[in-house]
Amino acid sequence: VLSDDLRDNVVAKLPLAQASKVVVIPNFVDTEVIRPLDRMTKYRDELGIDDRLVVMYAGNVGFSQSLNLLLDAAREFPDVAFVVNGSGAARSTLETEAKKLTNVIFGDYQPIERLSEVLATADIHAVLLKRGLGKVSVPSKTYSVMAAGRAVVAAIDPGTEVTRLIDGAKCGCTVPPDDSVALIEALRTMLADFSEIRQMGERARQF
Repeated sequence: VLSDDLRDNVVAKLPLAQASKVVVIPNFVDTEVIRPLDRMTKYRDELGIDDRLVVMYAGNVGFSQSLNLLLDAAREFPDVAFVVNGSGAARSTLETEAKKLTNVIFGDYQPIERLSEVLATADIHAVLLKRGLGKVSVPSKTYSVMAAGRAVVAAIDPGTEVTRLIDGAKCGCTVPPDDSVALIEALRTMLADFSEIRQMGERARQF
């Protein structure tokens, strides 16, 4: 399994004699393939973004992610670009809800060869999961973002794998899931100090 949380979940369903057979093999990332790049990428130009600060969600745009939190944050920070990069069952609904938000930009999946560039386009990456999913899901995007040398803000169940990872690496902020106010306040703190955002990214890569 991918995390201690998943191990505990599986072990609880097994006879005691079988518990030792459950082994944790953490997610991984190829740090040679995904590397830090300058934030002023060609992809930024393609999306029509200047040198503004960028908060990005990259990955599956589904209903298990609380992507409405990003729209709430976009309303609070009109000078920041919020990028949703990916596709999924919830994208069309999200695009409809974001129509009046000129600082919300949608991008499509890019070839794997551009992954470092896409990740480098953002200053902060968002990892979002609805309440109750943090113990049964470990978003692998967290590892890719860290390899790209970028800060992370996560709205996810406390005390789960992603929060332990971010807190241990000191590479971002974690807040409770489905809480727009908490996410906005975390972003307010992060966005106010670009130097610290950069240092968070450096710590992520080092980790």
